[in-house]
Amino acid sequence: MPIKLTEVTDAKVLEVIASGKLTDEDYQQRFIPEIDRLTKQYGKIRLLFEMTEFHGWEPKAAWDDFKLNIKHRHDIDRVAMVGDKKWERWLTEFAKPFTGAKVKYFDQTEASQARAWVGENIVTG
Repeated sequence: MPIKLTEVTDAKVLEVIASGKLTDEDYQQRFIPEIDRLTKQYGKIRLLFEMTEFHGWEPKAAWDDFKLNIKHRHDIDRVAMVGDKKWERWLTEFAKPFTGAKVKYFDQTEASQARAWVGENIVTG
């Protein structure tokens, strides 16, 4: 399974573990509906995007990702990107102008710091 989604209870955080290559089906059937549901429920949310043996996006999935970022530009407050490759770090920097979120890259060895940062100062209730 290329994408695993876990909502962190009452924390307005969606943890995404991506592996392999993401497809249009991953976006249309899982990721987009979950982002839509959470933003409708909470307003602003945060994402932890962990890349494990990640090989990127199929072209249509990359387009889905771009459209999702535009649609939810003001609905996502923070994004912690966790990876272990130079291109993943570069991707994080590249993505910043396309979102209203604070975006920060963490190495795999810093996954616990990424979770702490993405959950920092969340108002629940």
